[in-house]
Amino acid sequence: MPWLGLGVWKMDSGQEVEASVRDAIEAGYRHIDTAAIYKNEEGVGRAIKDAGIGREELFVTTKVWNDDFGYETTLRAFEESRKKLGLDYLDLYLVHWPVTGKYLETYRALEKLYQDGYVRSIGVSNFHIHHLEDLKQHFETTPVVNQVEYHPRLTQKPLHTYCREHGIQLEAWSPLMQGKILDEPTISAIAEKYGKNPAQIVLRWDLQNEVVTIPKSSRKERIISNADLFDFELTAEEVAQIDALNQDQRVGRDPDTF
Repeated sequence: MPWLGLGVWKMDSGQEVEASVRDAIEAGYRHIDTAAIYKNEEGVGRAIKDAGIGREELFVTTKVWNDDFGYETTLRAFEESRKKLGLDYLDLYLVHWPVTGKYLETYRALEKLYQDGYVRSIGVSNFHIHHLEDLKQHFETTPVVNQVEYHPRLTQKPLHTYCREHGIQLEAWSPLMQGKILDEPTISAIAEKYGKNPAQIVLRWDLQNEVVTIPKSSRKERIISNADLFDFELTAEEVAQIDALNQDQRVGRDPDTF
């Protein structure tokens, strides 16, 4: 699973998402993250088809939406997503939210898809520790990924530690806090030191904390810029300074109340 990917939340299924995925692949991205609820899987699929690179070079993720939770409905939803994407298999399929009373049957369907070879790996999104513990009590297949809101204002340290201890890769959605973190003085000062922009500093912080990150952008120059992370390294002190910005502040919904 590539450490850096392109998120396509809120992109339309036409020219916007097709151009963004195409620009990302041309810029070297090999990881694309979408979801059924984004309603742009078809556009992602068209861009992948036209990319001119082998399927095995790409890592493609999508997610089952809450309305389709349940065993049989999840299996049908997966097949619909797979057809929209135009792919024989998916690299990663996620339970989008831990809907109370429904996510266990949904995960059972994901386990079936994994066992049958339709997906290379399965995981979850927006799961707290107690949700992960619930899965552990019912299934032998550990989710390989937990995709959650993660940024300098929401570092989720206990969850991150739990995931590391149980072999679950943490992945960040909204890694830039929808832009709300980019004028933070601490980050700006570090950016000036390295001749980088604040977004690059935050995304580099993700990587050095061993968090997969999928920034969303439909602007070609920003897509290219967001990938320019591998010619510098933050010091341990700088990582700690950014860690210290945590306020347990969300821009999205709390999984326990959503």
